[in-house]
Amino acid sequence: MTDNRETELLAKVPGALFIGGEWRPATSGKTLKVYDPATGAVVKTIADASPEDGKAALDAAADAFPAWAATPPRERAELLRRTFDLLQERKEEFALLMTLEMGKPLAEARGEVAYGGEFVRWFSEETARIQGRYGPNPEGTGRMIVSQHPVGPCFLITPWNFPLAMATRKIAPALAAGCTVVVKPAELTPLTTLYFAKLLEEAGLPRGVVNVFTTSTSGAVSEPIIRDPRLRKLSFTGSTQVGQRLLEQASQGVLRTSMELGGNAPFVVFDDADLDKAVDGAILAKFRNIGQACTAANRFLVHRSVADEFARRVTERVQGFKIGRGTEDGVIIGPLIDDRAVAKAEQLVGDAVSRGAHVRTGGSAIDGPGTFYEPTVVVDVQPGSDILREEIFGPVLAIVPFDTEDDAVRLANDTEYGLVSYVFTESLARGQRMIERLETGMMGLNVGVVSNAAAPFGGWKMSGLGREGGAEGIHEYLQTKYTLTPNPF
Repeated sequence: MTDNRETELLAKVPGALFIGGEWRPATSGKTLKVYDPATGAVVKTIADASPEDGKAALDAAADAFPAWAATPPRERAELLRRTFDLLQERKEEFALLMTLEMGKPLAEARGEVAYGGEFVRWFSEETARIQGRYGPNPEGTGRMIVSQHPVGPCFLITPWNFPLAMATRKIAPALAAGCTVVVKPAELTPLTTLYFAKLLEEAGLPRGVVNVFTTSTSGAVSEPIIRDPRLRKLSFTGSTQVGQRLLEQASQGVLRTSMELGGNAPFVVFDDADLDKAVDGAILAKFRNIGQACTAANRFLVHRSVADEFARRVTERVQGFKIGRGTEDGVIIGPLIDDRAVAKAEQLVGDAVSRGAHVRTGGSAIDGPGTFYEPTVVVDVQPGSDILREEIFGPVLAIVPFDTEDDAVRLANDTEYGLVSYVFTESLARGQRMIERLETGMMGLNVGVVSNAAAPFGGWKMSGLGREGGAEGIHEYLQTKYTLTPNPF
């Protein structure tokens, strides 16, 4: 059941495709259903795009690109700023919408609105700061001009777990750079992106600059777009396996690519750590977004001398979590996104226990309605356990003891992934050593959350390519031109 507030909000959210500045049905006439994972109920029925619709979206982006690229930076900046202001006015609507389609607690959804909005504000400010350089060549025979130019039409594929922030983190820098975009939100959580497109439209977005399609046949619709020679940039957030396939497709057109892929984040607690800080950081790093974040801590590597006390404290905290629909007051743990996510959590915990691990709390799926899994603490996880190799994407905190700093580094780096790591120590020297030794693109030193619009987000190894956010983020959508002119003297 939905209350009047939810019904009124859902009526405002477009259920059509946004192509060329118009809201239109899918050419096939097909639709897809969006579900509330907390209840299993249908939230809204929306258009299900065909490959023809995908082509129309790219047509619109390609047609709009020359004029948008030539738009003065200040005008692009003001559009983004107007969008940011509108987002602040409707922050409660966006938060509720994310809770309905994704399941996260309303308090966390409000946090995502603030976080996602910062990308819009940050890149509105970066728009007017795209710089080049000018100077003599070393021989003194000419002058070198280095300039930056928008790369062209872009295809942006976003995941289901942060429906607003993952969209703004891609759309805002693309628009700031002068690029036009086609956006494909995840089938499971498309409504927030559709509502954000409506916000852009209200802010004065020119036709065709942003185009959004939703589909249940992602591969069939996306591949022709990626292989179209007019497309010049592909940005994807999701699993490493899908990212690898997309990179293969992108190689044909030698596309610029940004890939934010899987993670297997180590959370290292040394014997000299402040355990109060470490426990607070662990709760944030593990249970934010119900554990469904690529930055979520996956393996808790805790010095043997403090492992029991750390486990006792986190278990006590986890046992106090309220579980329920995200719209209820005080809820910390909402539903996982679908049945497959619940089954995966069950499999990973079951495998760990079969190898000798012990469950301190939780460890079971919760009977429906909804796709809930108990917040769980598992200790004494043994080498070779699936839970140490695979991304959990659920509310399961798995603890592995270690004895020496070298052991901690070896265990932390023993993965194909390298997105983020977390380290808790009161030793400045050890913290500096961990910055040098851990093979991750980001690191939290005595903090449990690292994401920030002003910082370059991205990983090493199989965790991806490129960066989103920060001064680096806009350069993902720019290409460099060098021009040599004769010596004027």
